[in-house]
Amino acid sequence: MNENPVGFWAQAAADPERAVLVAPDGREWSAGRLLSAANRLVHGLRAAGLRRGDAFAVILPNGVEFLTAHLAATQAGLYLVPVNHHFVGPEIAWIVADSGAKVLITHERFAETAREAADEAKLPDTHRYGVGACAGFRPYDELLDGQPESAPEERTLGWVMNYTSGTTGRPRGIRRPLPGRLPEETYLGGFLGIFGIRPFDGNVHLVCSPLYHTAVLQFAAASLHIGHRLVLMDRWTPEEMLRLIDTHRCTHTHMVPTQFHRLLALPEDVRARYDVSCMRHAIHGAAPCPDHVKRAMIAWWGMCVEEYYAASEGGGAFASAEDWLKKPGTVGRAWPISELAVLDDDGEPLPPGELGTVYMKMSTGGFSYHKDDDKTRKNRVGDFFTVGDLGHLDEEGWLFLRDRKIDMIISGGVNIYPAEIEAALLSHPAVADAAAFGIPHDDWGEEVKAVVEPAPGHDPDAALAAALLDHCAQRLAGYKRPRSVDFIASMPRDPNGKLYKRRLRDPYWEGRTRQV
Repeated sequence: MNENPVGFWAQAAADPERAVLVAPDGREWSAGRLLSAANRLVHGLRAAGLRRGDAFAVILPNGVEFLTAHLAATQAGLYLVPVNHHFVGPEIAWIVADSGAKVLITHERFAETAREAADEAKLPDTHRYGVGACAGFRPYDELLDGQPESAPEERTLGWVMNYTSGTTGRPRGIRRPLPGRLPEETYLGGFLGIFGIRPFDGNVHLVCSPLYHTAVLQFAAASLHIGHRLVLMDRWTPEEMLRLIDTHRCTHTHMVPTQFHRLLALPEDVRARYDVSCMRHAIHGAAPCPDHVKRAMIAWWGMCVEEYYAASEGGGAFASAEDWLKKPGTVGRAWPISELAVLDDDGEPLPPGELGTVYMKMSTGGFSYHKDDDKTRKNRVGDFFTVGDLGHLDEEGWLFLRDRKIDMIISGGVNIYPAEIEAALLSHPAVADAAAFGIPHDDWGEEVKAVVEPAPGHDPDAALAAALLDHCAQRLAGYKRPRSVDFIASMPRDPNGKLYKRRLRDPYWEGRTRQV
């Protein structure tokens, strides 16, 4: 179907009645309707005083308003700042103030926290808008009311400015320079070709994680721009995901290993109710995937289970299912638009097989950490940058990760990698989720602690702790084994699967200094 125009704006002009989106409530949106909403939002934001290079922030669930905001920013030369709606008021206030956001759009679900944040960030009442009943916010419709549906003047490409998770301090915005060209002059869906995903071709993209996450929004927007229909999930559950894949014949999605683990925990009769044979690309990243989980998903879903390595700053590497089965544990080889390197602490390249810090280089342009030149400089060696992951390359350029440097446990001078311990724990049927990290030990410096979220039907008691320690003893060398197990009702992960390990680890280090 190469005769179809590439780029959402051209597609909407050519076929405004084409259904391009299924909202979480099941309602379909046409290309023309979505384009009109985006155009009206541009006009509304400009009426509120925003000009090229300005930022506006959103605290929104997955829905039409989120994609409208993205389309508006990317044709008006604005920075869209998506905010994790699980953050508390002061965390959100920091991002709103640091980004210089001139408008904040939220949803009634998050209104109380958003109001606290807007007050702390001293954002004027006139520039706060809420979808639904949001005390202290003007109705979102007022931003659009009376605005024309026509294309805005002086259209120019804008970007998303995501904020990093802030594992070593406050989150920092990843700011890319605006290119100063028309949106149509950039192939906004091109990176999906890295994964073999083609324009149009009957593709349907399932959005099954929050759009505030860098990769989720990038996959969704790219899919929209190359003619794929989007199906949006608001709150993810494993069976509902299977139902939507079956109902809408979804062909590709972006996932995280936690979702794999919870899908595999469904009873066999539930899994059998749904046909997932339409899936062509179930692409996962963001966190390590234990081998047994990956093999079980390939056995169930087939060779569509693919993996990539990247960060909000850029990427990356990719491994198909065939690649992974030939090189178990790899996260892939470099993308065509990227380079990979493993360097020692002096910034020198390491030979194949030697563990070091993973660096990446993108050919598509650079970035800086907003208002943090020191961090921008410290994470670079030449044109390469790192996010602190440890790994090695083999002789053929396949990348294997070990852990983040900050999460590595050093016990008695020996390096211990939590991902290996967590994979062992997750292979036990009584474990729904697990984390391993170092806690203080007077002689060794650190010892291994495990925190486990029990699977339904299993009591968090001493008997289970003993069983898990015995399970690890059969799978891990003595120095790697957890010395104790604590239980938690729900692991502190965001819906993308990213674990807030500091929240687990910090209480054990209260009053002590951890050497990183």
